[in-house]
Amino acid sequence: MTLNKRKAVRIVSGFPTRDGAGVKLRRMIGHEDTKAFDPFLMLDLFRSTDPKEYMPGFPWHPHRGIETVTFMVAGSIAHGDSLGHTGTIHGGDIQWMSAGSGIIHQEMPVQSPENWGLQLWVNLPAARKMSAPRYQDVSSDLIPVVAEPGVGIRVLAGSRGGVTGPVVGIEAAPNFLDVSLEPGASCWLPIAPDSTCFAVTVTGSLSVGREDGGVEEVPDERVVLFGEGDGVELTAGPSGARVLVVSGKPLCEPVAWGGPIVMNTKEELREAFRELEDGTFLKHK
Repeated sequence: MTLNKRKAVRIVSGFPTRDGAGVKLRRMIGHEDTKAFDPFLMLDLFRSTDPKEYMPGFPWHPHRGIETVTFMVAGSIAHGDSLGHTGTIHGGDIQWMSAGSGIIHQEMPVQSPENWGLQLWVNLPAARKMSAPRYQDVSSDLIPVVAEPGVGIRVLAGSRGGVTGPVVGIEAAPNFLDVSLEPGASCWLPIAPDSTCFAVTVTGSLSVGREDGGVEEVPDERVVLFGEGDGVELTAGPSGARVLVVSGKPLCEPVAWGGPIVMNTKEELREAFRELEDGTFLKHK
């Protein structure tokens, strides 16, 4: 059987911005990308050794209609929310929070030599936007690793080679793989044909095939959006690579986005903000 390799259709370097209480970050995916990256709404990459750039953190704020995914490469972030969940994630850990009908939470960095990670927003379908909030906090030691020649794959969500990740029950049926490749090593990752797929180069560099038949050398801290096909082939550069590969089923639904709340219509957005003002936002406590 001939495999149809997904080609790189877009390579994104993002743009610098600040969010929360002034955290310096790079926005890799945002408002203008909702159709191309569906169901993924936003991806922020943060990395700093200067506490003034990251310690302000993300104080108490609301979410509705989305899932937020925080993955730490180095450093630590403490979480607290209106349902009473608390916890701290460290390098290699992941936090997957389904805001559903509404949650108020905070994410506050712990001072360390380096604060480095990513936050991804995943849209929820209309039928699940008002579902009960859920929170999953998974430490690195609970994440299974699939070892292959020259390649190590940490399976956070989805599966690889019969190994299933610990993050489960997610609407987008995602694969979230943390892939480490030795210099020059390659691996093939099957991706469901009906899924959106992108990769984030964390360290090192990556060679990916382009639609015109050429090969693109992608440095670190880039997002590669892949087109249609059966899977992606990753080949590391001369210094190796660490890559997050994310895929999920697109929703193909209208998006009404207002700050930390994402609904399907402007009226639903207005209702959410009215409820924030009158104290009826939280449906599950």
